[in-house]
Amino acid sequence: MEKSWRWISVNAEEIKEITCIICPIGCRMKIQRVEGEIEIEGNGCPRGIEYAKEEMFDPRRTITSSIFVVGGEWPLVSVKTTRPVPKRDIFKVMSALKAARVSAPVKRGEILIKNVAGTGVDIVATKSVRKAS
Repeated sequence: MEKSWRWISVNAEEIKEITCIICPIGCRMKIQRVEGEIEIEGNGCPRGIEYAKEEMFDPRRTITSSIFVVGGEWPLVSVKTTRPVPKRDIFKVMSALKAARVSAPVKRGEILIKNVAGTGVDIVATKSVRKAS
């Protein structure tokens, strides 16, 4: 599910509208920043409040992609981050993934890149790739 949001400037106030992705309900929330304070409305549960605060001050995303495999039965292996990375670091992580090469065999769950792009987050294989016959 894609997150949706937008900023609206109203005088000295800022309002961010987001769709919560913590559960399938998808509450539409408004986060308003007024003179250093924030107000959150539209959440259906307390988890939505924590999600909104994170999205406002430190948005993070889990990245899924692929890495080239040398000598494998398949040319690519699917990968993901072991935890969400700061949104500002996504392009650095994607550049590191584009440059990476691993040798077959690759096992599902194997850490392929430690501390990718200096984020403190690892890249792990999400499937296995055997050596080419």
